[in-house]
Amino acid sequence: MSIQSTFLTKSTNETLPISPNSKTTDTKRNQTSILSPFEQIALQWLVKRLPSWVNPDHLSIIGLLAMLLAGIGYFFSKGNIEFLHLVNFCLALNWFGDSLDGTLARYRNKQRPKYGFYVDHIIDTFGMLFLMVGLIMSGFISERVGLGILIVYFMLSINSYLAAYSLNVFSISFWKFSPTELRILLAIGNLALFKFEYCKLFGQKYLLYDVGGIVSIIGMSAMLIVSTIKNTKALYEKERV
Repeated sequence: MSIQSTFLTKSTNETLPISPNSKTTDTKRNQTSILSPFEQIALQWLVKRLPSWVNPDHLSIIGLLAMLLAGIGYFFSKGNIEFLHLVNFCLALNWFGDSLDGTLARYRNKQRPKYGFYVDHIIDTFGMLFLMVGLIMSGFISERVGLGILIVYFMLSINSYLAAYSLNVFSISFWKFSPTELRILLAIGNLALFKFEYCKLFGQKYLLYDVGGIVSIIGMSAMLIVSTIKNTKALYEKERV
């Protein structure tokens, strides 16, 4: 939602150089999400069947264009809710491009860790922006909640990048959730919109995505706070004077 991102290869415990002075792959990537074992099986099956003319950059571009098209789909869904099917298709297409680009590079032994890390995550940044702007413009979520999600998501991403540089550990999943699980939850939410756009809580009517968005903000904020405390403590102990 790729997100998440989203993304080089998504393999568990992969390493890559982050430090500008690093000449070896010394930064561990941790992927411990719920669906990670099944995702790896699917990716390995797919990567062996891709045509030889397809390269990792093609897949990265597919992932980015899918998020742009998803945002456009959200925008048009305010006039025709059937466009939400397009959004869900694009979320699946984003997973395909976003998750497979690094896997393909490793499978063909054509890794470019620093290039891949940068391109992967700058694509994530633009992709999330496209998606949330489209969702806000659809009217299915209020501007404040949508912007709140975007801000906390970017803060969580920044925290991960700083931890990768400082601690040599890059986490792409938090509390068993990764971009894959978030895409699935978002797709389920889109299907729910066909039945009801609003829900009632405590006698008041709220947009369904406002409720889900606030829950997401609280969850991501908790992840950010816990991760910040953990990383700060680890760095303090590592560089105790």
